[in-house]
Amino acid sequence: MIGFVGIAMIFVMVFGGYLAAGGHLDIILKSLPFEFTMIGGAAAGAYVISNDIPAIKQTFKDIGKVFNGPRWKPSDYKDLLCLLFELIRQARQDAVALEEHIENPGESGIFARYPRILEDREAVDLICDTLRSASMNYDDPHQVEEVLEKRIEANLHHALHSSHGLQTIADGLPALGIVAAVLGVIKTMGSIDQPPEILGKMIGGALVGTFLGVFLAYGLVGPFATKVKTVVEEDAHFYQLIREVLVANLYSHATNICIEVGRQNTPSHIRPSFFELEDALKEVKKDAA
Repeated sequence: MIGFVGIAMIFVMVFGGYLAAGGHLDIILKSLPFEFTMIGGAAAGAYVISNDIPAIKQTFKDIGKVFNGPRWKPSDYKDLLCLLFELIRQARQDAVALEEHIENPGESGIFARYPRILEDREAVDLICDTLRSASMNYDDPHQVEEVLEKRIEANLHHALHSSHGLQTIADGLPALGIVAAVLGVIKTMGSIDQPPEILGKMIGGALVGTFLGVFLAYGLVGPFATKVKTVVEEDAHFYQLIREVLVANLYSHATNICIEVGRQNTPSHIRPSFFELEDALKEVKKDAA
């Protein structure tokens, strides 16, 4: 919702201020379709050249993050801590029984209680692979910790591709606007024998290209790229939490301590309170009894 509010503010402030200053939209509206075709088409073509089909599809999907915000909500972080609590407790009570949960999480009774987490393949794989590694009796937990860190960094780098691509387009839009404006000037020079009022409108139409390139770059595409990056980085905290808890488990800390490590490393605005999490864990213990 806040994304739509921001877009509305941009258009109202820019064009409202222009009209309030005595400007007229006639020239802009007349030239806009042609200028947008040149600038937007060239930008889209450049993006297609520099990316493959999966990346293009992912970019369209990621644009929705501007309006939908982060995937993981505060309740999901609480559920994740409860899930990890159950799995760690199961591992310490009966390591053999844990295998059926991590080898086939789709049929696990524990994972089934957290459907939103189960739907995320990367989160499930990260949990299961790390617990599987723990069962291999690593002598040095740093080995697993380093592998997890590199895996999360690689996933984050891949997830940020859309943001980088959009920012590249935003950087190039002002130049494409100049290209469109130059073409408009060339058209105007071909009509140099026309009266001043005609030439004035043609020059004004050419300048719409420069305006549109800068407006799209700094008013829309650039902010979109920034928002996508912000959302991706916030969602990455979810996987960092998995790493923190399971690494603490590798160091053989008490189960409650492992969960508290994860809670403390959760960003404050989505972190469940100590007592809220404690109540949730009591429910987990009650259901397991």
